[in-house]
Amino acid sequence: MKSLVIKIGVVFLVLFGIGYTTSAMDKGRPYYEEKGYVMWEIKTDEKVIALTFDDGPHPTYTPQVLDLLKNYDAKATFFVIGERVEKYPEVVSRMGTDEHEIANHTYTHPLTISPAKLKEELEKTNDIVHKITGTYPIFYRPVGGQYNDKIINTAIDEGYKVIMWSWHQDTEDWKRPGTKKIVKKVLSGVKPGNIVLFHDSGGDRSQTIKALEEILPELQRQGYRFVTVSELIEIHSMSLHP
Repeated sequence: MKSLVIKIGVVFLVLFGIGYTTSAMDKGRPYYEEKGYVMWEIKTDEKVIALTFDDGPHPTYTPQVLDLLKNYDAKATFFVIGERVEKYPEVVSRMGTDEHEIANHTYTHPLTISPAKLKEELEKTNDIVHKITGTYPIFYRPVGGQYNDKIINTAIDEGYKVIMWSWHQDTEDWKRPGTKKIVKKVLSGVKPGNIVLFHDSGGDRSQTIKALEEILPELQRQGYRFVTVSELIEIHSMSLHP
């Protein structure tokens, strides 16, 4: 009887959206990883790392990031906000020209969102990016890393793979903690297959730029290769099916 009550309670929460938070409906990382719905990082011995940038594009900081990446023959994945893409299409066009990956970070960057609104925002951003670059983003990153079963299922139903980041590689650069702290965060815990989270917009990103000036050459010196999320997934797939 107790198990029946629990099951009914779960159904009630799902149907009526009670407790629409990560903790209430999150099945947990192992479940999502096993299903292939969400990726935080990959396990590999190959020295590859995926640098990702959220909240752009920005007319000043994003071009600086692109310049640095070019200097070190590094590829990255940019999770862009649709309304910012509309304002700075030339920056996004350069991302495509430089062969970086462009991914979806919603249209308005809402901290909370319903499945219907998420579907609308993903589609709107995808269409804008496609008009500029001729390609459709296939990856989606939830705002603030906040997700639940509804968010994941909506994204999957729309054809996206959800991309998070290695939890120990959240630079928290949006807080402007200082260049040294950003550099230390990345270099002290770096491992092959990591996904690193940076921000190229949403405020003053001068510390991020200065940190990259140290991080990129050091990781390159250590033998790391900077790849897109797609390339990271391909490497993971090849390791599973050699």
